[in-house]
Amino acid sequence: MNPLQARELVIDIPGRSSGQPLNFTVGPGEIWGVLGPNGVGKTTLLHTLAGLRPPRSGSVHLGGHSLVEWKRRQVSKQLGLVFQDRQDGFPATVLETALIGRHPWLSPWQMESAEDVGKARAALEALDVGQLRDRLVNTLSGGERQRVAIATVLTQSPDTWLLDEPTNHLDLHHQVAVLGLLRARARKGCSVFMCLHDLNLAARWCDHILLLFPGGEACWGESRQMLVPGALERLYGQKLRTAEIDGAPVFVPAGNSDPQSS
Repeated sequence: MNPLQARELVIDIPGRSSGQPLNFTVGPGEIWGVLGPNGVGKTTLLHTLAGLRPPRSGSVHLGGHSLVEWKRRQVSKQLGLVFQDRQDGFPATVLETALIGRHPWLSPWQMESAEDVGKARAALEALDVGQLRDRLVNTLSGGERQRVAIATVLTQSPDTWLLDEPTNHLDLHHQVAVLGLLRARARKGCSVFMCLHDLNLAARWCDHILLLFPGGEACWGESRQMLVPGALERLYGQKLRTAEIDGAPVFVPAGNSDPQSS
């Protein structure tokens, strides 16, 4: 398993003159959650870590080597990315879409084997969309399409998972199921790095947290150190009330939206 590292990484946010350099390592078995208000650069960070956008400065390393030294096929074997929004460029069934996850492992013009198809079918079943395998993706609901996207990465079998709002469009049952699947992958040695909006999901499922503040400031560390009311209220400009359920903190917004006013 190759750790993913940000070294003096400054992501390129239009209109922002600078930003705090990021230096962190996403190790095997770890689940990282990225929190911050809208427009702070969470998606840009994810795309930069995947090698889809160049950083303003610094570098991303995979297994000790700069990401730019890797061929894209090698990167695709190591990193799997779930986008926040997807566009269906051409009609494809759910099974055909999941099989895209096997493409990094195939040579040019090589057809998927029965084993590849079996992996795709198993992934769809794991995401509770196996019964939809013959449906066209563009006929599915938002939640169903989200689960197909995650099943595609599961079919890909990367060591590192990068996910942008993986619980987007999902009902409560499927949110828990997806996060449980990601925890199971982490327990098998995979690394998980995901952007989230829900503080309570982050508190329950993530062992490391990265906070991105407006203006470019950032801090990161173990969840118990990061998920404290003072930092979170400053992050969102929102007063919070906290409780604890089953050993995990729970955050709810207080009536006053300005944490500095009381």
